[in-house]
Amino acid sequence: MQKSSFQNKVQSFGRFLSGMVMPNIGAFIAWGLITAFFIPTGWVPNEGLASLVGPMITYMLPLLIAFSGGKLVAGIRGGVVGVVATMGVIVGSDIPMFIGAMIMGPFGGWTIKHVDRAFEGKIKSGFEMLVNNFSAGIMGGVTGSFSLSDYWANCCRTK
Repeated sequence: MQKSSFQNKVQSFGRFLSGMVMPNIGAFIAWGLITAFFIPTGWVPNEGLASLVGPMITYMLPLLIAFSGGKLVAGIRGGVVGVVATMGVIVGSDIPMFIGAMIMGPFGGWTIKHVDRAFEGKIKSGFEMLVNNFSAGIMGGVTGSFSLSDYWANCCRTK
């Protein structure tokens, strides 16, 4: 029996989301082990090592997910732009931004993919690296600034 078109789309979307998370499972395991061992109520409390827990869940894990999402859409440059875009979401919040990373990572990849298409064949030889790096930096800065804007902060805030 053939699957419905809707079911295929849902499964495809699920595979895309898992493609962002699965490559980073090792980092999640490392965070879990560090947390279980070294937090004050852990198995072997250690204040110095426990200080890793907060930055890892706030910055490292969402940025890894964002990089993977951007890379799925537009390769390494997409991952880099996705990470810069996700920093705006992370800085604009006080909770771990996993969903924000799963949105902004691929969005950053999508933006640089379309910028690259617009410049394709129009850059003189020898200037490709310069233009590519500046376009990635500009798009990362724009998407990161946009994701940090007051609109998103007020839109998503619960009172």
